[in-house]
Amino acid sequence: MFNALVVEKDEESGKTSAAVKQIGLDDLPEAEVTVAVDYSTVNYKDGLCIGPGGGLVRKYPHVPGIDFAGTVEESSDDRYKPGDKVVLTGWRVGEAHWGGYSQKVRAKADWLVPLPEGLTTRQAMAVGTAGFTAMLAVMALEDHGLVPGHGPVLVTGAAGGVGSVATAILANLGHEVAGVTGRPETADYLKSLGATQIVAREEINETVKRPLEAETWAGCVDAVGGDMLARVLGQMKYGASVAAVGLAGGAGLPATVIPFLLRGVNLLGIDSVMQPYQNRLRAWERIARDLPMDKLEAMIVPATLGDLPGLGRDILKGQVKGRVVVDVNA
Repeated sequence: MFNALVVEKDEESGKTSAAVKQIGLDDLPEAEVTVAVDYSTVNYKDGLCIGPGGGLVRKYPHVPGIDFAGTVEESSDDRYKPGDKVVLTGWRVGEAHWGGYSQKVRAKADWLVPLPEGLTTRQAMAVGTAGFTAMLAVMALEDHGLVPGHGPVLVTGAAGGVGSVATAILANLGHEVAGVTGRPETADYLKSLGATQIVAREEINETVKRPLEAETWAGCVDAVGGDMLARVLGQMKYGASVAAVGLAGGAGLPATVIPFLLRGVNLLGIDSVMQPYQNRLRAWERIARDLPMDKLEAMIVPATLGDLPGLGRDILKGQVKGRVVVDVNA
């Protein structure tokens, strides 16, 4: 028997509750690879799945945790053998399939990636889906022409998980980074990650009548969406790109097509869930190379399985800073 965070639903009231419970291997869903988990992390989707589900959880009882890293214990797939270190992000694990808030998990071999050389399982979960998404966003901006020296790169929601990692990576690559935050107390934290400019959220989160403003940003990693994304599109430099990674500010986009037509601005959608294997390898290799590990360490907030119900509520309220690393064996 081993520990897992189990979410259960009362059929009469429809309310959910989450608690650490003991389960066994027979309780786990069938899949080719059994992994002893070292660490997991907390993302916005995890908050939804720990709580009311947000439409993501298909059936209860459920074990959330969309990310995990650990050691293979058993495998019926030749690609993995006992002792191999592996990472999993995405593939709707922790949503439709039991996830990483458990000391042991089963997963399909296709969903796993070998732990990149130079990273520990703890560091990999400090990265997690948020950092993986940030790296995909930076790669997409680079693929569309972003190079250091063209001007500041804007990161919205900069103190969150995606924003923190994006800020550290971009600064390490030689970019000026402007971090948008609605929490003034995070300014020093963002500067420690490499941000050279702090932009108050209220300066940029309202739409304006003018479809174009002064050309300001050479690129943007946007975790907010909504009114802020609409405003930012009108401030991009000619030919610049915005990598859209989230919707913390809403799923709507009250924008015009003018920035696309008159400035050649690109809006790049970033999905981390269904990324093909080769793209995953490329992103993880870049993370190991381009994310300063001392900066990553500064983002880490340690947690245990027992902390998760509270952290799930906090992240939905935008009250989690940096990267939560969950030691499932603590």
